[in-house]
Amino acid sequence: MLGGLIFCLCVTAGAIGKLALAKVLPPKRDAAQPSVQTEVQTDAKKQKKEKESAKPSAPTQPSPTQPAQPVPTTQAPTTPPTQNKSKPLPYLIVDKYFTNLRTDNPATPIYDQYTATERAELGLPVEIPDIEPYAEKKVAYLTFDDGPDLTNTPKILDILKEQGVPATFYVVGWRAEENPDMIKRIFNEGHAIGNHTYDHNYDSLYSAPNEFLWQILHTDEILRGILGVRPLIVRAPGGTYGMFTDAYWTMLDAYGYTEHDWNVCTNDATEERPDAARQIEYVNAQTQWPKKDDAAIVLMHCTSDKTETVKALPEIIRLLRAKGYTFGVVTPMTPQPY
Repeated sequence: MLGGLIFCLCVTAGAIGKLALAKVLPPKRDAAQPSVQTEVQTDAKKQKKEKESAKPSAPTQPSPTQPAQPVPTTQAPTTPPTQNKSKPLPYLIVDKYFTNLRTDNPATPIYDQYTATERAELGLPVEIPDIEPYAEKKVAYLTFDDGPDLTNTPKILDILKEQGVPATFYVVGWRAEENPDMIKRIFNEGHAIGNHTYDHNYDSLYSAPNEFLWQILHTDEILRGILGVRPLIVRAPGGTYGMFTDAYWTMLDAYGYTEHDWNVCTNDATEERPDAARQIEYVNAQTQWPKKDDAAIVLMHCTSDKTETVKALPEIIRLLRAKGYTFGVVTPMTPQPY
């Protein structure tokens, strides 16, 4: 029934045509694109209470009277890589019915070759089935938001490669458009890619759930066009606490997305702008006590003004290893941070 409702919405959006879509498409970004807005730090305890009370009991669909949603491009997307029988892929592509979604390795990224709108049009499941989180203990999830760029993202990737550590990059749509080769590098080096909306603009994203959804769907189309697959994970700019209402959680559930905030933060995008030593201190202090499900989800950023984050990263990795953490990437199976 849910799939049918989504299908009707998608058909309605498609009938409106390219003219209607052009009215809601974000403006074309140029080389002078300003920096994205600063993240706000999440209060984990308050956020847990907020999310549990906000989570609806039954998902409902966005109203057909809301702005049209993007429909799948008619141009053939990049074909996702096929699995080499002699060497397993470093990531998992879910099948049509999500029957292979379960994996026992927290370091394996998970992607989908279909967009949410394509799933609806094909009559395939859109919502992700309920799955148990990983049972692994003391897993650290290094996450980098707002990229990719050509200054600090490559440096971070070099460090991760040298250290043999996987990470998760929550990317912004317009930056992915401008830096497709960097998206490919993140993907090919075994890291997870998550959806961080198209323009990261709080005023538009949190003006209405449908605007947030449109940006997620549009960014998925961009990523699928580059990689042949799209992510199932998203992160709300600024975190969900104080930003999301019931309708946002309803919408993400109905369209098959999993949102993760964080429970460890370097504060590298706050007004404090801490140096590398201070960032290391924050991570050390916030991992002194046990985290929920032993999952430390660490918020960092990878844009051009995050030089101190690059400096701090090797010691953050060393510190977490010394505390007994292994490293994973965020997937729909990753425990929530609160």
